[in-house]
Amino acid sequence: MKLGPTELIVILIIVIVLFGPTQIPKLTKMFGKSVKSFKDGMAEEEESKDKDAKSEDGKE
Repeated sequence: MKLGPTELIVILIIVIVLFGPTQIPKLTKMFGKSVKSFKDGMAEEEESKDKDAKSEDGKE
């Protein structure tokens, strides 16, 4: 399911009405921090899996 420009505009208007224009920068900053934290966690997990796989290969 793809979102077209009309749907994105409607969503943006709803967000502005719900949170007000003064809260939008705070929300985007918080969302950005959440995404960065998620990506860092995923990278950390991937490194952990790689280390585990290497240590298992060395034991065999």
